[in-house]
Amino acid sequence: MMNKNKVSKILNDPVYGFITLNRGILLDLIDHPYFQRLSRIKQLGLTYLVYPGAHHTRFHHAVGAAYLMKQALSTFKELGVNIQREEERGALIAILLHDIGHGPYSHALEHSFLSGVSHENVSEIFMRKLDEQYNGELSLAIQIFRNEHHKKFLHQLVSSQLDMDRLDYLKRDSFFTGVSEGVVSNQRIIKMFDIVDDEILIKEKGIYSIEKFIVARRLMYWQVYLHKTVLSAEFLLAKIISRARELLCNGEKLFVTPELNMFLTKNISKSELEQEVYLNAFASLDDNDIMTCIKVWMQSKDIVLSRLASMLIERKLLKVKISNTSFDDEQVNEIRKIHQKELGLNDHEIKYFVFQEQMINNAYDPRKDTIKIKYKDGTVKDITDASDNLNVSALAKPVTKYYLFAPYF
Repeated sequence: MMNKNKVSKILNDPVYGFITLNRGILLDLIDHPYFQRLSRIKQLGLTYLVYPGAHHTRFHHAVGAAYLMKQALSTFKELGVNIQREEERGALIAILLHDIGHGPYSHALEHSFLSGVSHENVSEIFMRKLDEQYNGELSLAIQIFRNEHHKKFLHQLVSSQLDMDRLDYLKRDSFFTGVSEGVVSNQRIIKMFDIVDDEILIKEKGIYSIEKFIVARRLMYWQVYLHKTVLSAEFLLAKIISRARELLCNGEKLFVTPELNMFLTKNISKSELEQEVYLNAFASLDDNDIMTCIKVWMQSKDIVLSRLASMLIERKLLKVKISNTSFDDEQVNEIRKIHQKELGLNDHEIKYFVFQEQMINNAYDPRKDTIKIKYKDGTVKDITDASDNLNVSALAKPVTKYYLFAPYF
């Protein structure tokens, strides 16, 4: 239930300055243990091993995205768009809770605990649980989140190629990593919003801000999110969790926190996660559980787990080779044989140390939804057709790179 004795709070955000959190359901949700957990989950996983400033959390991002949502809704109201008070509140709640389903270390371990269940699925489960606790006050937010509300543009603000999520994380991640290429004019982009037939468009004079947004997104992916050393650390982290799961499922004793043990020894489905025992267990998991266990696993009797854990803690990460084409099996097996002999591991164990992964960088994907530019004469064009910047058309094509990881080459 809502706490009527609460007063509004002011949060000093390093990116936007002072953000006012008004008394009511939004502030109650921020104070809820489910949401407070986000302050213990890093926004960029292990990226701080490459960019030391990247210690910001999902909490920062969620509040920042809600701040931008408020600005976007104000822009639409200035344009004369009819937005009811309940719809405004629903949109704010939807964006505030859009990432509440993230597990420890965000995307780095997205599929390590729940097979076939995305963080968006988990976010929706949390939202439905909170809706029960707050007597149906989140029902409209859930409709907007699921794109079931009749005003579709509200969902676009939560999830699209130009949503408040992306506008916040690009600027925020750029700020905390110090990578200036990611700086976007999100305030200007929001002011350039227009709406036609329930769809968000960008006014013609905002085209250059959109071009910069798409280019910035591509650069941030190569320089930060898909940086080879960041990937080395995060795949190593996933391998550690995978090995711990294997040992536990084979009946071996291993130090592990109770909640983490639950997710490493059971294959919990999406429907099972809706049960209170599993949802509450997931709600208590954060980065601290993982790192505490890894520090203890450095002393494990299992040579694979202890070595992997030590490599991460001591930052002796796997080396990386990058290619535009897949590494052939013969080449990978040859490298495995060399390391297998030196490390004294069997055919299965060496796959934890030598492996190949592929990553796709898609800054703008017109197959999902599009960013449309509205001209003064009413003409509407996709950004790839409207832009005279050849880079934008090129960036609409996905680029795949292949990464080969090994202790050394």
